[in-house]
Amino acid sequence: MKKLLVILSLMLFAFTFSGFMGIGDDNPSVEDQRKARIKENDQTLQMLHKGFPDSKEKIKKAYGYATFSNIGINLFVVSTERGIGMAHNNKNGKNTYMNMFSGGGGLGMGVKDFNVVFIFDNQKVYEDFLNSGWEANAQADAAVKSGEKGDDLAVAITVAPGVHLYKMTEAGVALQATVQGTKYWKDEDLN
Repeated sequence: MKKLLVILSLMLFAFTFSGFMGIGDDNPSVEDQRKARIKENDQTLQMLHKGFPDSKEKIKKAYGYATFSNIGINLFVVSTERGIGMAHNNKNGKNTYMNMFSGGGGLGMGVKDFNVVFIFDNQKVYEDFLNSGWEANAQADAAVKSGEKGDDLAVAITVAPGVHLYKMTEAGVALQATVQGTKYWKDEDLN
């Protein structure tokens, strides 16, 4: 049984890192990658505003916001998430392209496709996010949706003073309770 868990864990990490490192990509240009992230940002905001109509006004009043498109995988005791996104400064209109990754452990099994939106109330929390990233250390999820069946799960919480987080699932199946660290950082190739 231990050998099976080790093999499955290695396969999970190989899958996660191959996608995260861009293996198999057709090497789109920097400009195409930026355009794709802006398009994904717009789709994420549309999803957010549909589920949380008051979020439109919150984002408009905020110093800035960040959106991420992620995939999470939990296989027995190993859990990983990876994603791409961007932060937008409402004051000067500048986009900063970013990545995210997390890994940890906890009981569960599933694959989950989800989007995350951070809303930053002021310049300090926005710049701290851009320059230092943000780390999350605990997570408990239950999300079920396959195709057109099931219910979306959206969570809106205040994660720190001046930082609000919305997490929305769109498809996938997950049932997990994990403790993991999540790191967000600037994409050096796109900024």
